[in-house]
Amino acid sequence: MENNTCIRIEADSNQITNCKQTITELENSFDLLSNALSLAGNSTRLKILYLLSQEQELCVCDLSDILEMKISAISQHLRKLKDRNIIKPKRKAQTIFYSLTKEYATIFSPFFKLIDGNKILETV
Repeated sequence: MENNTCIRIEADSNQITNCKQTITELENSFDLLSNALSLAGNSTRLKILYLLSQEQELCVCDLSDILEMKISAISQHLRKLKDRNIIKPKRKAQTIFYSLTKEYATIFSPFFKLIDGNKILETV
């Protein structure tokens, strides 16, 4: 990695060192949140995650009916979320139900509280 040095006369080398250390210590947290937000950045996937947080578990057919989308399209979104361990499947007889993993339920909870009752519109 290239060694850059700030050329500002007032540059605070202690601040820069402390910030670098903080970023390094929090790397796993940044990765976890970045993973979550990159997938939730799609409106359909965000709706799926919201519904799973509200209902605890839903199957692909439920989501298809609710979102008025083809099962194949919902399945593609679920696969992406499952591949990144954001949701988990659970088979009951012939049906697979999906739910948020505990970690990601905690991460998304503050966002979903803002969505509830359109509170997010009050903040902007």
